[in-house]
Amino acid sequence: MRDYKTNAAADVVGTSRCDVRTAQRAVPTIYELQVAHTRAKRPNGFTLAELLVSMGVLVMLTLLATQLLNSAAKIITLGHKQMDADSQARELFDRMAIDFAQMVRRSDVDYYLKSSTTANDCTLCTRQRGNDQIAFYSTVPGWSAITGAQQSPVSIIGYRIHVSADTLSNRMERLGEALVWNGATSDTRSDGKPASVIFWAPLNPWASVTNSPFDVIGHDVFRFEYRYLLKNGDLSATPWYATSSVRGLQDVSAIIVNIAVIDPKSRALLSNSDLAALAEDLADYGGQSPGGLLAAWRASVDGNTTLPRTALSSVRLYERSFYLSPGSL
Repeated sequence: MRDYKTNAAADVVGTSRCDVRTAQRAVPTIYELQVAHTRAKRPNGFTLAELLVSMGVLVMLTLLATQLLNSAAKIITLGHKQMDADSQARELFDRMAIDFAQMVRRSDVDYYLKSSTTANDCTLCTRQRGNDQIAFYSTVPGWSAITGAQQSPVSIIGYRIHVSADTLSNRMERLGEALVWNGATSDTRSDGKPASVIFWAPLNPWASVTNSPFDVIGHDVFRFEYRYLLKNGDLSATPWYATSSVRGLQDVSAIIVNIAVIDPKSRALLSNSDLAALAEDLADYGGQSPGGLLAAWRASVDGNTTLPRTALSSVRLYERSFYLSPGSL
């Protein structure tokens, strides 16, 4: 009987303890209340940390897109500058190819060329420092500056860089003055020489430039240099090697032309004096091997520290060889 009471009391005590534990587990903790409150308050929202991460990613994507657009704009701008320079060089070289191909190559014809010394048949052949000049007779059509003269199939052709301090300064000019045939007129050319082709007078087309028909053929060509490829394979600044005379350029196989071009946008950053100084820094031909003159010009442009780098980086250098047609003595 005693044991029964004891066991019954123990069962009551155990049952009471279980009820207390169950009651304690039924009461939520403070953390559980906070979590439940937060979930109930914003079931689909973002935390502050999530918003900060999202904004950071968005800023990075925006910066990346901006850099890509800037890079694309720079590439397009550089491409346009390159095309502007290429188009001018192509137009000039195409015109030179026509003029040189139809050059009159005869021993009784005068020329205006650069040379280390003068010659009996080229009294104006001399050394030329800086930008070169060249003039010759060519069987290309042209218009005469003489009043009443019509189009002629024979012309005086010349190339030079305009150096006067005006709006045409540091630009490539082409002279194309037509001549009339023997006996057609007794008029004179703009330099005072007879206009008739038969005289083949000593050629100095630059003597009276105000009345001569010059055209700007390279608006942004500011440097012009040429040399001769002789028939013995040598490169030279003198148009002969056998005898000290031009003889219709019989010793010359080709004329090699080098030019420097700057695009219009970059040219606007430089004054005429800046371009003249830059052209002066580009060396004359002095016996360099093939490609050597162009490399020397590039080194001079890259090493310039006085002019804006933006303009200097847009200077383009070109070289082309013009092979001459066979001449007649």
